[in-house]
Amino acid sequence: MPPTKMSGNMDGFVIGIIGMGDMGKMYARRLAEAGWRVNACDKEEKYQSLSEEYGDRKNIKIFPNGHLVSRASDYIIYNVEAASIDKVAAQYGPSTKQGAIVGGQTSCKAPEIAAFEKHLPQDVDIVSCHSLHGPNVDPKGQPLVLIKHRASQENFDKVEYVLSCLGSTHVYLSASKHDRITADTQAVTHAAFLSMGKAWHANAQFPWEIARYVGGIENVKINLTLRIYSQKWHVYAGLAILNPYAKEQIRQYAQSVTDLYKLMLGGHREELEDRIKKAGARVFGAQSWDEDLLLKDEVLDRFSLGKKPSTPLPNNHLSLLAMVDCWSQLGIVPYDHMICSTPLFRLWLGVTEYLFRKPALLNDVIRIAIEDNTFRSDDLEFTFAARGWSDCVTFGDFEGYKDRFVSTQNFFKGRFEDATRVGNEMMKTILENTKK
Repeated sequence: MPPTKMSGNMDGFVIGIIGMGDMGKMYARRLAEAGWRVNACDKEEKYQSLSEEYGDRKNIKIFPNGHLVSRASDYIIYNVEAASIDKVAAQYGPSTKQGAIVGGQTSCKAPEIAAFEKHLPQDVDIVSCHSLHGPNVDPKGQPLVLIKHRASQENFDKVEYVLSCLGSTHVYLSASKHDRITADTQAVTHAAFLSMGKAWHANAQFPWEIARYVGGIENVKINLTLRIYSQKWHVYAGLAILNPYAKEQIRQYAQSVTDLYKLMLGGHREELEDRIKKAGARVFGAQSWDEDLLLKDEVLDRFSLGKKPSTPLPNNHLSLLAMVDCWSQLGIVPYDHMICSTPLFRLWLGVTEYLFRKPALLNDVIRIAIEDNTFRSDDLEFTFAARGWSDCVTFGDFEGYKDRFVSTQNFFKGRFEDATRVGNEMMKTILENTKK
């Protein structure tokens, strides 16, 4: 539990934020509204526009650069891309106020901690954090990871007290444990949605206009895929490429997609059914099926960007089957990570659970996978896409990742506003239905 009050005097305690992207702005706004003084900066060329944007915010002072923020702040939060953290920390770290506390809000902690250890003075404590949600999601009740890497208990308590104004649920992890869990949950989940979007793009399909992709589980797939592609590419690239645990997970997802698709093509029904049901037993076997589903039919059907057909078209749900197979191959039990899961992950777990907790539906999906060739070309593009993302991550190819992401982002950008609105409603619903 975060401290409700501090024994020491925090009068005059000032927060510094280096990097005023979407998350940096959210933190600055929330902290200032809670009464904290905030010093903030971004790249020097943004100084004028940020000064105008925050000119009427008396608790937020915009500085030209991170040197000035670091010199004048007691807790400095680096809100920069994971790929840039070493460069930015090298530039501004030596200017850190003596005895201050420094943390980062990157989604991958290995390069962040390495940069801080390398570039910060020894008299500076390190307490990092990570809000496990996007900038447009209400932080109340969402997981907030706190990492006491190099700090006195007094300074850790100060950070926790400051961030308690977000109303988030605090989760205490080491940097390596954080990266392991985010790889197990976020990295593979993102790979699935990125692959769906890339496959639809390759086929020049707007899925909400196609009967196969409207209603039920399909609504979740479409809305969350568009939600991801409406964000900035570097958020997902950094988490996938720089996280030391993510490559294995993303590679396994691509392999699971490939293996299952080959079994479908070859008509190997018994082998496909055996593999899928064994994977389901390993992933879901310890769960009590007496509990309510995370997502129900009436919930799934509520959030649609298109008109639901009177008779749903068949779908083998390769993306979902591959996810459960991937978890099984890696020995991941997704429920073990619910305490620090993102809303996106909870929704993805909700739809996979929905499929595997309905034996008749699962059997029908397996039958369709073998007998119905209608959408083989869609599944082929999905397999290509999954392997393409895996290759980008394996080779550490940031530019290739950016090109793949941005081209598909441009294809779908006309529907981002609708998808974000509907996606926010879905996020709220799944939070209300998720067991704490």
